[in-house]
This record gives sequence, C-alpha cells and structure tokens, in this order.
Amino acid sequence: MITRLLVANRGEIARRVFRTCRSLGVSTVAVFSDADADAPHVAEADLAVRLPGVSAAETYLDAERILAACRASGADAVHPGYGFLSENAAFARAVLDAGLVWVGPPPEAIAAMGVKIGAKRLMAEAGVPVLPSLDLAAPGEYPLLVKASAGGGGRGMRIVRGPDELAEAVESARRESAAAFGDGTVFAEPLLERARHVEVQVLADRYGGVWTLGERECSVQRRHQKVIEECPSPGVTEATRELLYDAAARAVRKIGYVGAGTVEFLVKGDRVAFLEMNTRLQVEHPVTELVYGVDLVRLQLEVAEGAALPPSPPEPSGWAVEARLYAEDASFVPQSGTLRRFEVPGDVRVDAGVESGSVVPPHYDAMLAKVVAYGATRAGAVRRLTGALRRAKLHGVPTNRDLLIDVLKNPDFVAGDTHTGLLDRPPAPSEAVDDLAPLAAALAMAAGNRRRARVLGGLPGGWRNVRSQPRTVTFEETGPVTYDPLPPDVRVVRAGPDEVVLERDGVRRTYEVARYEPEGPLYVDHAEGAARLTPLPRLPEPAEHTAPGSLLAPMPGSVLRVEVAPGDRVTKGQTVLVLEAMKMEHRITAPADGVVSGVHVEKGRQVDAGEVLAIIQEGDS
Repeated sequence: MITRLLVANRGEIARRVFRTCRSLGVSTVAVFSDADADAPHVAEADLAVRLPGVSAAETYLDAERILAACRASGADAVHPGYGFLSENAAFARAVLDAGLVWVGPPPEAIAAMGVKIGAKRLMAEAGVPVLPSLDLAAPGEYPLLVKASAGGGGRGMRIVRGPDELAEAVESARRESAAAFGDGTVFAEPLLERARHVEVQVLADRYGGVWTLGERECSVQRRHQKVIEECPSPGVTEATRELLYDAAARAVRKIGYVGAGTVEFLVKGDRVAFLEMNTRLQVEHPVTELVYGVDLVRLQLEVAEGAALPPSPPEPSGWAVEARLYAEDASFVPQSGTLRRFEVPGDVRVDAGVESGSVVPPHYDAMLAKVVAYGATRAGAVRRLTGALRRAKLHGVPTNRDLLIDVLKNPDFVAGDTHTGLLDRPPAPSEAVDDLAPLAAALAMAAGNRRRARVLGGLPGGWRNVRSQPRTVTFEETGPVTYDPLPPDVRVVRAGPDEVVLERDGVRRTYEVARYEPEGPLYVDHAEGAARLTPLPRLPEPAEHTAPGSLLAPMPGSVLRVEVAPGDRVTKGQTVLVLEAMKMEHRITAPADGVVSGVHVEKGRQVDAGEVLAIIQEGDS
C-alpha cells in the first residue's frame, strides 16, 4: 500500500493528484523550485521539498534531486504527472531501483513509445494503421510535417509546404526538440490537413486487463498544442470508433503497458492513422472522468499497488468539454506576472495551478487552469462552459479567455466540424464589445477620486464654479471617454469606485470595477464579458525615447540566436532573432523592409519584456 506519495511536478497536475490522495488518506509530498516557493501546490501538500534554482533543467527535470527529495521526505511512491520527467524511462527505472512505487507504466513501455520513429514501427507490427515516414533529404511529398522523435506537446513540430521551407523547418525543429527533450532527432510524414485529432484513453493492469475508456476530440489546437477538448468526439462514426478502440488495445498489448495512458490518432473521413502514445496521464483527462464517472488518478494508484481492473469499464453518459486557460496576450505570446484575481463561477470543474495572488513565472508552461463543463448533451455542456468563462474574473495577467469564448461560439465548432487547422485563422469575435464598459470605468474613477478627496469630498469630481469643458478620461484601449455630460440615452443608477449600474433603453447593467495600483489598469467585469482599460495621464511624465523601428521583447526570455547584423538589409517578415520562453521558440521578425541599424542583444542573453532587441530602419539606408 502506498502511504506517502511524492508528485514530481508542479502546478495544476500536482494539486489534482493531491486531491485524490487526500480522499484516500495518502500523505503527500510536493517539490518546488525557487520560482514556485509560494505556489498553491506547495501549500496544499503535507510536506514540501525545495529544489534550488528556477529553470526546469535544474529543478523539475533533475532526476537526482527528485530522488533525494523522496529520501528526505520518506516518500514510498512517485507520481510524475505530465510533462517534465513523466515519460522519461531512465527516471522510471531509477525510481523502481530505489525501491519506490512508480505510478506509471513499466520503463520498457515508456522507452518503446518515447521515440516516435521506433513507436511507429512497433505499431505497424501490431496491426495499428500508421502514416509512412518520409526521407528528410528528399521527401518528394508536400505538405509534410516535421516532428520531434522524442517528447510531445507540440514542441519540435513544423509544417512544411514546399522545398524552400524544409531546411529551416528541420533545423528549427531539431533545436526546439533538443532544448525541450534533450534529443534533437526529427522525422517527417505526410500532413493530413483538416484531419481530426482523436485520442483513446486506455487503462491496463498487470494481469492483462485492458480498458478503452472512450475517445476524446482534441482537434482545436494552436501551434500543435491543444486548446479545447471534449468527450466523446462529435465527428466519429460508430465504425470508426470501434476501429480506434481496437487499435488502442492492440498498442497497449504490444508493449505490455500497465497504468493510464493515451493512444492518439489522426482521423480524416474513414482513414485512421496512429500519431503517438502518451505514456502518462493526459492534461485533458477530466473530460473522460466526467463522462465515465471515474477517478483516473485513483485508478492509477490502485493499479500501481497491484489491483486488477474489473472485467469491463463503466458505461459513458453525457458530454464534457474542457477549455485550457493560458496566460497569454492577444498575439498568443505567453505572459508572466501577478494574477490579482482568479475566480471562475458556475457549475463547472476548475483544475487550476493558481489562485488569486499567485505569481505566474516565466520559466514554465503558461497554462493557468482547465475549465471543464459537463452536460447531458454537447450543446448543454458548451453553453455551461461558455457562461462560466464569460463570467470569470481574471485580473492582472492577460489570458486567452476571449479566444476560448469565440471558439465555443464559432459556427464550425458548434456544428462539431472541428479539425487541426481550425485556429490557423483565429475566429472573428462573436460578440460586440460592450461600449458602456469604458463609461463605467470612467465613472468609477471619478467616484474613487471623490472618496479620496480630503476637502469637500461630497462635490462631484472635477467640480468648477463655471463648467466650460466636458469631463473625460482617456484610455489606451479606447481613446477619450466623456462621462459628464452622459450620453443622452444613458442614466446612472448608482456609481461607486467598485460598482457602477447604468441604464440604457430601459435595461440595467451592472459593472464591477477593480483597480489594484493607483496608476494601474482598471478591470471591468459585467454579465456579457470583461474589459481591461488603462487610463492615460492628462500630463504624461517625460519618458525615455524609443527609436522608431525598435523591436521590443514581447516577454521575458533568452536569446536563442541572432540572424542579422548591423547594416544587413531585411524584408518584411524575415526572422531577425529568436527568443526562447516558456519552453517554446518565438520568432521576432522585421515589421517592414529596411536596414538593420542596431542589434542590442547577443545569443544567450536574458531579456525582460519591453527591452529593445534590435532596430530596423525602413527604406534603403
């Protein structure tokens, strides 16, 4: 029996495993980097062990430090979560060699699936349908997909549409794969465009029992990383479903798998092709749990303790949809900073690695939480999820909440017509912006000024004996907003620093307003959504001049490489340099044709958000 479990991970998945452990009476141990010292997963564990440093390589990816933490805490079992060391066969072997219980598959099974080139060969031998591998030197077929042989999560993957793109794509994929997984081996296969990404949840015990717990639709992706998942898939026929289940079971038996895992496929029409097997618990496992009424972490622990699975899995019921909430701006650039407020209302499941006041560090994945809705029907689950995201209060760090809502209301998604290219062109916003939110923010600012006034606080803000000018506030996002006089069709029911109620055409709307710093942005939440508004000072302080054409760092990160030098001519869209941040490569490109007049960084340099990286002077000189 497991008595004390160490989770070799952080954030949301660590908290998820701890939740099941508490229900079973299992003692828990967290590990944490210096950047995560105050993270919620650390506070929730019974014991916590520091891993000195901040980078993943020196903390969560350091197997020796994890094993030392097991010894120091007296842990008798290790759960790897997902990511980091979860699919590292050498780590699994080291855990077992230390006399600990490994809550995962045998190291041999991990190794068999850990290298995709070998995995495809094994799957073909087992009768699982696979795509052919192409010769990287002369593929002879486009479009194609260059893929990292090790790892997953969308890293080390590049789409190539013609021969002129191949060399750069291969080199870039190799670099990213080596940085993320320590292995730069890549291969290529045909790209099935507009295919569905469908995966089968599997669970196996050590006695030959195998469950296939339904399929998940994971086609809504950006940069090959999943954004929205659901169970079951809205686009899989019964015949294709049976084919998927049979192929997944064949894969499990071929490699002697034990524990929870996922076999992933591409599905286009009646064609099914093996993609990869994740030898761990998936990020999106909650949708399966809700539909099948199981606790996959509990089943993992029981199988690791030697229990046999019942002869057949439970029957599915209803529909579940999950949205991944990321810290990122409107350009999909990962963000870090303090999450001032984090509240998601409604009858939904929220698996989060953060809470109000958490600091989102720049060193790890940018996912904040998974919001999961369940319903008797797909439409009901989608509506419940959309409502929860719309009413969520997310202050302090930009998120992809608006994108998620737009996808959930996108006609193609609503119809179940999803595929891996759905977000190649982000959906147009499906709802008009509430034009009263800036007015509410301006009125709240005025009310706050009155409350803070030391003399004659009862007078309206900006009071004069003779009023000659309207009173306005200028927001960076909207421009000037006049709040006195009011628009003729708007009436103020009440206005305070924290809440404003407005009425227009007989309809009342309530706006909650929050501001955390005297000169900071205002966060306006209302029934139809939210707005972040940054007031501009009437008389701005002199600021340091930024030269025209400056390329600024969109996030904190490390300079991976610089591809230009002063004096070089560049064309619009040409890569100037590449940053590495939150385990991904980010290309900084020239905004226009011009000449490089300055390069301010070098390879290996750590940069802060907003730092000048290079300067491009438009024109020929």
